[in-house]
Amino acid sequence: MQTETAKTASASPRPALLLRSESPTLPLPRPICITPPGTGAIQCYSGSTAPPARCGAHGNGFRSMQMKSSIEAPAVSEKPSREQFASRVGFLFAAAGCAIGLGNIWRFPYITGQYGGAAFVVIYLVFLLVFSLPILIFEFTCGRGSHKGIARSFDVLEPKGTKWHWAKWLGLVGSYLLMMFYAAVAGWMLDYTVKSATGAFEDIGADGVEAVFGTMLSNPGEMVVCLAVVVVFGAVVTSFGLQKGIERVSKVLMSLLFVLLIVLCVRAVTLPGASEGLSFYLMPDFGKLFANGPEGFTDAVFAAMGQAFFTLGVGVGSMSVFGSYMSPERSITGESVRIAGLDTLVALMAGLIIFPTCFTFGVEPGSGPGLVFITLPAVFQQMWMGRLWSTLFFLFMSFAALSTIVTVFENIMAFSIDQWGVSRKKACAINGVLIFALGLPCILGYNLWSAFQVPGIGDIQSLEDFILSNNILSIGALVFLLFCTTKRGWGWKAFLAEVDKGDGMKFPAWARVYVSYVLPVLIVIVWVGGWIPVISTWLGVA
Repeated sequence: MQTETAKTASASPRPALLLRSESPTLPLPRPICITPPGTGAIQCYSGSTAPPARCGAHGNGFRSMQMKSSIEAPAVSEKPSREQFASRVGFLFAAAGCAIGLGNIWRFPYITGQYGGAAFVVIYLVFLLVFSLPILIFEFTCGRGSHKGIARSFDVLEPKGTKWHWAKWLGLVGSYLLMMFYAAVAGWMLDYTVKSATGAFEDIGADGVEAVFGTMLSNPGEMVVCLAVVVVFGAVVTSFGLQKGIERVSKVLMSLLFVLLIVLCVRAVTLPGASEGLSFYLMPDFGKLFANGPEGFTDAVFAAMGQAFFTLGVGVGSMSVFGSYMSPERSITGESVRIAGLDTLVALMAGLIIFPTCFTFGVEPGSGPGLVFITLPAVFQQMWMGRLWSTLFFLFMSFAALSTIVTVFENIMAFSIDQWGVSRKKACAINGVLIFALGLPCILGYNLWSAFQVPGIGDIQSLEDFILSNNILSIGALVFLLFCTTKRGWGWKAFLAEVDKGDGMKFPAWARVYVSYVLPVLIVIVWVGGWIPVISTWLGVA
């Protein structure tokens, strides 16, 4: 049983750690009497330089115990900082690869042809600047400010008690939805590259090419193999991490993409009838926008707004994860402008390939997605060395598709790592299998499940695209915008402090009124505009 002295001594504070030190020792201020666990015996300690022989309270001989003048804290290993790109070029190419996709090369030219050429391009560029670019900046800033992808960026930055972090699940679903059909279409590009290189399109004409395309869609086995190649590529690249995987491969893909783009542009603009196509594409005639009256102009404006919004791929957090890898040495606004510029450059150069080619061979440039898979392969065969030009074109398309595949894969991998703490290798393996399985419905929707149709929307691939493009992207973009501009979110001041870090262009503070009150309305207009034709079909008034 302990005495009062022992109890008092036991209750007094004791140093948690007695560490070796070169510092001189100091005597303890008074004796300490304790009963070590499991011993049942009282032990008495004194650090006095001249202690009495025995403890006056217990009669025990004193044990030696001295206290250091300074206590060293245990060494704590700092958590390693988030991996960053090895170079600025690597960041720009990877982020641009996420933005540059089939929409730039496939949708932009035919929608430009549909709405009158150069006049539509002017409207598109205006909306890209005032509509899509600010959302891109908001995404990057959330990523860099939190050093996390969308899985944790809202958790880190949001005020206590708010629920902004729920939006991460919308971003994850959006990324999976994109991969569900985009990986399949990327597989088509690889398939067409092989077909072009092996001469499958030679001497068969447009009808023959259409038959080849139809045969591919009706053969699930062929498309499943292509899907597997794309998924394995994305999983393997991202498994190597940011610098050794995404950055390295993005540099190669984007460099080859621009080389092929330049070669194809030079070939197209030197065709005999190229001047007429260049005039249509580069010389604005705003009268064409009103060719179908005010309604036609309104349709063109909506189309330009929608294309500008979707072209950078904002809304699902893919840019947020690359923001988390950004260095604070450069301002986000300046880097965002460069990425949007690269994205626009590819879209415009794609037009320089397609419009001169279409006008030279008398092809309608606004003929829709079939322009890429049916019309152009037949047109290339009419050129000298047509097999080469067709192969290079679809190789170029493949690089554009794969660059997006890699970056969206990284968004999903980073989500798994940040949210659940799994290793990168495990995240790649699990998500690779999952993305492959989720890509099968899109493929089967063209053959075995072709009877599945949603009125006003279409087949499975169209449904997946509609849910993503007309809903998740709009809602996600609105969430990022409100989070950065409202007091209930991260807030305007915090956003400005982060976005303006580093050298380069600063975000215009005077734009607060526009991004806070006008831009949200524009996003809602795009969202509602996507539903109008669907609802009209459902009501039978289309």
